[in-house]
Amino acid sequence: MASISLTSVYKSYGTNAPVIRDVNLQIDNSEFCVFLGPSGCGKSTLLRMVAGLETISSGELKIGGQTMNLVPPSRRKVAMVFQNYALYPHMTVRENLAFGLKQAKKPADYIAQRIQEAARILELEPLLDRKPKALSGGQRQRVAIGRAIVREPGVFLFDEPLSNLDAALRVQTRTEIARLHKAFSQASAIYVTHDQIEAMALADKIVLLHSGKDTEQFGSIAQVGAPLELYHRPRSKFVAGFIGSPKMNFIEGAVASVDAQGVVVRLHSGESIRAAVDGASVGVGAAVTLGIRPEHFVADAGSAAAPDARQTITREVRQVERLGEHSYVHLDTGHHDTMIAKLPGDASQQQGDRIALGVPAGACHVFDTRGLALPVLKQG
Repeated sequence: MASISLTSVYKSYGTNAPVIRDVNLQIDNSEFCVFLGPSGCGKSTLLRMVAGLETISSGELKIGGQTMNLVPPSRRKVAMVFQNYALYPHMTVRENLAFGLKQAKKPADYIAQRIQEAARILELEPLLDRKPKALSGGQRQRVAIGRAIVREPGVFLFDEPLSNLDAALRVQTRTEIARLHKAFSQASAIYVTHDQIEAMALADKIVLLHSGKDTEQFGSIAQVGAPLELYHRPRSKFVAGFIGSPKMNFIEGAVASVDAQGVVVRLHSGESIRAAVDGASVGVGAAVTLGIRPEHFVADAGSAAAPDARQTITREVRQVERLGEHSYVHLDTGHHDTMIAKLPGDASQQQGDRIALGVPAGACHVFDTRGLALPVLKQG
């Protein structure tokens, strides 16, 4: 097992601006950590720095308490699973699994035992004498994972391992990876993806990375935490918009009042919505953005979920997507974009209807002009 720590880590190429900026991160023993973010934010670069495939421009990387900045990849006791499987096409599954151990000059009986154990866990036993071309995409990915497992690393590194699989197989293999991590819980894991559903399903800890100019102001890391922490307590508008599908609705407004129960935001449409957040850092009249997740709208204003009938947003229905279990109701904002409400599958709304949606104060988020979230008021 091995913990991982990165302290003030930067990565730049030549004289260009850093692509990784001021990363400070601790990944504990046995933890499954997911690097998540949009394309170009540096997820794979950061992973490759842990693996030793990219040099660190400045800062310190430790694995198992030992500084690794100048240690070659072969001596870091990490195993990497790539997006493209990286299997040797002329070798059987058994030979692919054995290759790294043979290179390390491990005894033949040890190699056989490790292969048998990995094949049993991954259900590869009937496939050991096949070559990669005779395997499905999911089977090839399991072989790639098996090749990492047999080495008994302290750290598993996964670089978007499910990107080449179809949707159904992605779900199946994602479940397999989660099960395997539990089976090998002594090893830490870092998993790179741009898919927030994968991140939410797999992670003990998510590291959400910024992209673009946000890195200059805030550093590369937007937020670190458990999946539901990022979902329910996003630190910024960027985090709130990235986590959740469909993404959070954002509505511009201004602070109408601040008191012990929170902040009242007056929307440009004239509606006033109370949010249970701490408004100590903003004054009356300050421009803010109100955030509401689609699933937090209440179709029956005045119901137990939103008892204050005045706490509503009324809009015209632009489109309804009926997906069986639930319906996505797209609402006209008066601009080119829409708001989305996630309502029950049997919702009766039709295009052109006007609908009043309840907005519980405890489900609202408020972001200042820098895009930072106002703190949520403590309950009780």
